Formats: sequence, structure tokens, C-alpha cells
Amino acid sequence: MTSPHLTPPQPDGDPTGTGGPLHGTTVLDLTNFLSGPYCTQILADLGARVIKLEPPDGDSSRAIPPHFVAGDSAYYLGNNRSKESIAVDLKRPEGLKIAQDLIDRVDVVVENFRPGVCQRLGFDVEEIRRRRPELVWASISGFGQDGPWRDRPAYDLIVQALSGVMSLTGEPGRPSVRLGIPAGDLVAGMFAAIGVLAALADRARCGRGDQIDVAMLDCQLSMLSYQAVYSMIDGKAPQRQGSRHDSIPTYRSFVAGDGREFVVTANTERMWRELCAALELDGLVDDPRFDSAGSRLKNKEALWHLLESAFARRPAAEWVARLAARRVPAALIKTVPEAIADAREAGREMVLDLGH
Repeated sequence: MTSPHLTPPQPDGDPTGTGGPLHGTTVLDLTNFLSGPYCTQILADLGARVIKLEPPDGDSSRAIPPHFVAGDSAYYLGNNRSKESIAVDLKRPEGLKIAQDLIDRVDVVVENFRPGVCQRLGFDVEEIRRRRPELVWASISGFGQDGPWRDRPAYDLIVQALSGVMSLTGEPGRPSVRLGIPAGDLVAGMFAAIGVLAALADRARCGRGDQIDVAMLDCQLSMLSYQAVYSMIDGKAPQRQGSRHDSIPTYRSFVAGDGREFVVTANTERMWRELCAALELDGLVDDPRFDSAGSRLKNKEALWHLLESAFARRPAAEWVARLAARRVPAALIKTVPEAIADAREAGREMVLDLGH
């Protein structure tokens, strides 16, 4: 193995053809599986040149079934577009030399090894940053580079469980449910990308890079938002809501007469009145059980019974149209293929054809 020569990025690494705001920035990607690759994919989408170092048998996500393209898992391809990749054995001196040479020439390093692994491999991050103070080094781990849990292994499901996120997900009275997307990994990748962008902006101002420590658990805790605040105020554990809302009873999903699910977000007094008008239930507006946000919340079970019965009279698409005409936000619950088809039709370049 010899040290690669850094040539200019190839045009097909920039599907939009604009160069992007990170054009001219080079990122060394030492990540594996999902959280780190998602971070570096964001940086690549923004125009950075991303060089991914993989072990001799490749990123472990290359082998995830069931779908493969040209021998690579669709899972891997979904998180590693627009990158260059080389296989390097970091346990061999010549492989370590390649990585060290690249570290000395890039702007950003992103890694998601377990804390302590970089040091064991021979990457002394503090010494590297003393030698190259302009370097931005981002580390993603389950529980952070310090603290009592730093050495624990972590996966998406682990941090969803430990953060309280799973306790909020699912139907009331039923077991907790994992989110349908790997939010533990994806949110950590997003926060790491934000940290890299902030560090690059700071470097442009003062000439120095930074060291970024992103913990998957920390990121999930931050996503608790108002649920964490509610719990700290009243001392109680928020419960699973299903597709409903703790504070707004007219912000939830319903099943229409054709069996199709849709959502309604009538979260203002105007929307509440228009919802009643669309349902031909105008008498509810002055009903003392429902004449304010507080009274509707207090009597939500009775309100839900009335709304569910009314929505059962027409197909979902008709209700969505009727509510939209009254400026009450509503939407069908789409399947993934339906959502992708809609995105193609919208023409906002959310679905692009890329070569592999």
C-alpha cells in the first residue's frame, strides 16, 4: 500500500453541479456503519471532498441484506454517496502511515471509533492537533469521550431506549416501540455535521480548528424537547401518545370511512372553528366542554369520540380536501413509495438518479 495522491474531486461527486459551499474542503472519513457515514454524506452533499478509509473487508454495512447493487448493500449506498473510498488496514504499519499522511493534508477528520480506539491505533489526537492546530477533528460515539459510560458499546436501539425516546413511542397501554427510522444514529450524524460546520466557520475567523465530541445519547436527550421540560416541571414520566398529542387533542391521526389514515393539526382557535364547520359540527364551538383549548384537553376522550364518528362518514382524501379548503392543515399518511413518488413530482431534487 502506498500513500494516495490527493487529486481534485471528480465532477460526479457533486450531483447538483454547483460545487457547494464546502467546495475545496477535504474530509477524511474514518467512520463505519451509520452515524458517522451519515455525517460525512451531509458534508459531501455540501460540496466537500470526502475520502473514506475502510478496512480490507469494507465498511460493515456493505453486507447488510436484503438489497444489493453491484455487490454493495443498499443500506451502505444510502449513506455513502459522493465519496471516494480506499481499503486500508490500520493494524499494519503501512496502512497507518497512509492514514497519517492523509490526516496531515485534510481539513476535517470524522471518526466514530469507541473512545480510546484512536489512541490504540496510533492516532494521538491531542498531538495531531498540536502539530496541525487548523485541523477539525470530530468524534462520534455512543456516550461521549469522557464520563462513566464512555466504554459502553452503543447502537441506535440502545440510545433510543436509554434516552426515554422509546418510552414515548407506541400506543397507550402497549409496549414501547422503536422509532421507524434510526434516529439515534441519524441525529448524531446531523449534530456532528453541525459541529464540523461551526468549527470550519470559527477556523475561517481565527485560523484554528477544533475537536468535536458528539455522543449519540446526548443527541437523543436533546430531542426530548418539551417532553423533558414537562417532566422536570411536574415530576411525572410522559406517557406514550400513539399518533396523538399531549397538549392539543385536535392534533392527531384519524381513520376515514374508506379505512385510510390521515392527520389533522387544528392547533389554533380559528382552525378549531373551521374543523367543526368542515365536519358540520358547528354546535361544538359553543359547547362548554370544548369552548377553549383547556376544556378540549380536559374532555379529550369525549371530543375524540365525536370526531372519530364524524370522520368515518367520508373517504380520507375528501376530508383532506375539505379541510384544506378551510385552511386546516391535514394530510394523508403516505407509504414510503407514495412519499418518494410525491417527492419526484415536486421537483425539488430530493430524489436524484446517481451512478454507482
